[in-house]
Amino acid sequence: MILSGPAIAAAVRSGDITIDPFDEARLSPNAYDWRLGDTIRICDGDLDAAAPTTFTEQPIPTNGLVLKPGVLYLGVTLEKTGSEKFAQMLNGDRTTGALGIWVHVSAPLGHQGHAIRWTLEIRAARPVRIYPGSTFGKLVFLTAFGHADSYQQRSAKYAGSTGIDISRLYEEIGGRA
Repeated sequence: MILSGPAIAAAVRSGDITIDPFDEARLSPNAYDWRLGDTIRICDGDLDAAAPTTFTEQPIPTNGLVLKPGVLYLGVTLEKTGSEKFAQMLNGDRTTGALGIWVHVSAPLGHQGHAIRWTLEIRAARPVRIYPGSTFGKLVFLTAFGHADSYQQRSAKYAGSTGIDISRLYEEIGGRA
């Protein structure tokens, strides 16, 4: 079940959910409006699942950055979110979608115990200017059934993530490139 906006606010107050920074005005009936952080990675060249992705990293200027079609960008959420009690689901929203921005389509699930600033996969259908700190999507919290299993306490691939992360599939493949 999805938590309502008031339930999210109550869980933040009780410490069952962390959203930092938290602004109660960003709550909607059943989600929290998350914002784009101030840094972006631009993936360089061809991508290979058996090798680490090369990239350039840069701050997103306050006057914006134009995203170009055909380029994979990795961004980060402004907010750090987490919960030992609830799972999270992060998505773009209609506002960004109507600008031709696809954000975080492939990995929307945040496991219980995963406290992170989310790495965002971002693509643009047409050239579009983005700005740091702008609303970029919705975050929902889900009630998990069964015994809680904290992601942070496992040896999970991205458990120690502190910001923008490239794919680590090459660790499984063994660097065959």
